Amino acid sequence: MTEGHSPVLLDSVIAAMAPCDGATYVDGTFGGGGYAKAILEHANCFLIGIDQDPSAILRARDWRKQYGDRFMILKGRFGDMSRLLADRGITAINGITLDLGVSSYQLDNPERGFSFKFDGPLDMRMAQSGTSATDIINQYSENELADIFHKYGEERKARKIARYIVAARSKKAITRTHELAEIIRSCVPLSQKSSKSNRIDPATRSFQALRIYVNDELGELRRGLTAAECLLSAGGSLTVVSFHSLEDRIVKNFLRNKGGISAHASRHFPLEKNKPRPTFKVISRRPLRPTTEEIDKNPRARSARLRVALRTGTPSCKEGSFDD
Repeated sequence: MTEGHSPVLLDSVIAAMAPCDGATYVDGTFGGGGYAKAILEHANCFLIGIDQDPSAILRARDWRKQYGDRFMILKGRFGDMSRLLADRGITAINGITLDLGVSSYQLDNPERGFSFKFDGPLDMRMAQSGTSATDIINQYSENELADIFHKYGEERKARKIARYIVAARSKKAITRTHELAEIIRSCVPLSQKSSKSNRIDPATRSFQALRIYVNDELGELRRGLTAAECLLSAGGSLTVVSFHSLEDRIVKNFLRNKGGISAHASRHFPLEKNKPRPTFKVISRRPLRPTTEEIDKNPRARSARLRVALRTGTPSCKEGSFDD
């Protein structure tokens, strides 16, 4: 769709959104613009792209030449989309799509420091400002690092990894991705790894945890979902593509709560007395997954999960509320 970028589950996202002429849509994680481009080409609609990464904003600078007044790009976080849109007089949206996590452009650029595949500065900042991964690795206490690896990476050896990092940085500051990856790998001897985990680099979970923490990705997701509830018009679609269980769990629980679905109750039962009416209609309780064919073409799609819901006519709750 866009050079260097392969939007995951694109056909499923477009089918769920069903873009219509004259409608207004938001791509809250513009990135390489794959979803945005498909929406704009599917219908004569208006699309607003949002991204906190200055590089993504630069990639969109020529889009006005092709799409004119049908396209707008805004620099900021999708969790702040209510304010970003209100500042431009936009208060109602017909569809919102979110593609969570890091983009291919960010992963494949060694200077951004998101991946241990390449050696580069240990950065990981999507907005290219604020506290970096280097700051955290070299300044946080052993307990704080262990908590990050455990909470955001679900890493079983979090405390051992934190201990090794603190020991290594006492001799020399850790500033490169390969440095950190080697320290983490030294905590997981090959002989202790199962056949399944042999396919996963021991540094994967810790790098994920650092990235999530640096960018407050889970907090951003919660704010974004709440904003979507407030912005979407009745019948408006919400599509969210996630890539790991922490993200998907938040989306699933949000839609379950807002869709009036309890963990055990049947959808055929009447609403409980005084229970808030659903603000979303959940299209499928199980997430959509990429086909084998798509995974073969784009291995990064293998862990992707798409959840879809439609906004009901029930007024939204107050901005900022979230029941996770």
